[in-house]
Amino acid sequence: MLEPWRTGRIIRIDRATPATWHFWIEIPELDVFDFKPGQFVTLDLPIHEKKNKRWRSYSIASAPDGTNVIELVIVLLEDGAGTNYLFREVKEGSELLLRGPQGVFTLPDSLEKDLFLVCTGTGIAPFRSMVNFIHHNNIPHRDIHLIFGCRTFGDALYRNEMEALQQQEPGFFYHPVFSREEQVSSGEYKGYVHGVYETLLKAEKNPASFFLCGWKNMIDEARQRLQDLGYDKKDIHFELYG
Repeated sequence: MLEPWRTGRIIRIDRATPATWHFWIEIPELDVFDFKPGQFVTLDLPIHEKKNKRWRSYSIASAPDGTNVIELVIVLLEDGAGTNYLFREVKEGSELLLRGPQGVFTLPDSLEKDLFLVCTGTGIAPFRSMVNFIHHNNIPHRDIHLIFGCRTFGDALYRNEMEALQQQEPGFFYHPVFSREEQVSSGEYKGYVHGVYETLLKAEKNPASFFLCGWKNMIDEARQRLQDLGYDKKDIHFELYG
């Protein structure tokens, strides 16, 4: 059953990079906006006459916290009508229609296997929600590896937060991967996400579940590589962007 459309109010906007912004949305008619980490909301933006051409879906980047405020992290697409509207027309105090929560890209009931969260760009959003939820609720888990690919150090969304969480949450490991940096520090990687999870998997060889979030090319390649390593399709979950 679909949730009804509700009015959301933009209460804060922060710029992570010139082309990637954080939007905090309050849903005033609810005391608590309840959702599962990994779910998304759909925005109905005034950019077209046809409904299905106005709808844009974004994963919730915040963890459920008992409030009626959620955070989205959105990248500007040059030819994207939806993101151009959000970046150019929306201000703090603006209202927009949203529906949610939606989606089944969520954590299993029991975290009995190692968890590999593989993402690029704003694909980190559902994983940030998941790992903060696990941490704040003291949920038992095996090793969790967050492998986050981006171009440069300045593109590493939530970097300080993830580095701090790695120190605070036993069994959580943050692996940033940079495709356009010549020199990286210990614990960081050059290149792309695929080499990182393959190296980790070959070293550990434990049962694992995989969650992939990002552009189609990355997900298609990761799914094939993981199956080539012998992992079952049913252990590979993904959410496409774009």
